[in-house]
Amino acid sequence: MNIVVLMKQTFDTEAIIALDGKGEIIDTGIKKIMNPYDEYAVEEAVRIKEAQGAEITVVSLGSDTAVDALRQALAMGCDKAVLLNDAAFQAGDEYSSAKAVAAAIQQLEYDLILAGWVSIDDGSGQTAVRVGEILNIPQVTMVTKLFLANGTATGEREIEGAVMTVEVPLPALITVQKGINEPRYPSMKGIMAAKKKEIKKVSAADLGFAADAVGKAAGKSVVKARFVSPKRNSCKLIQAATSAEAAGQLVNLLHEEAKVI
Repeated sequence: MNIVVLMKQTFDTEAIIALDGKGEIIDTGIKKIMNPYDEYAVEEAVRIKEAQGAEITVVSLGSDTAVDALRQALAMGCDKAVLLNDAAFQAGDEYSSAKAVAAAIQQLEYDLILAGWVSIDDGSGQTAVRVGEILNIPQVTMVTKLFLANGTATGEREIEGAVMTVEVPLPALITVQKGINEPRYPSMKGIMAAKKKEIKKVSAADLGFAADAVGKAAGKSVVKARFVSPKRNSCKLIQAATSAEAAGQLVNLLHEEAKVI
């Protein structure tokens, strides 16, 4: 079995994000990590490899810094890595990024594509499913359990008050959700082995694209502005001997301070 895992490098969840005068994110000195949801996808691919054998190729679109996240995936047990690394790919939206990633996957052999259901930076949850649509393969999203047998993939996904089970033929794209597994820490052996594994860098020209056919130039959406969310006001604790007294204090605060009643 050939498995492709889509991986994105994102800002650390604890990083403090700041913007410059043009509304662009200042990423100098900010720690970057593998998108946590993609980490579940990597782990699931490695577990499939351990259970029934597979070759895993992890694919990412990003700058040179994404090599660190790819090395982590290789250390966890992936076999190969492909990095779409070209200035032409940068600043694209979900459409243009998916277009490039799908083209890269079409150069590979694949039976199963795994990805996190969303990235923690933009939170759109679109890129992976767009890749599946471009490749014209079935997909199941936000899976918390995955079973492979007889040329099919069966995914369980949580819906309101129940669990939905979806079976699709392979090849298929599956996006995974928190709870499907617990990602491992790379072992020292895995870290050392990852240094010897190939990370193939791919340009727009390698995929047959002109510079204006991918990235920002080919995007279907435009970011008008970025802003940092305002700090929340501190909460005020009401202390009272009785519920009636507490209610009275609350009404007074809403009227006198919050000015909402």
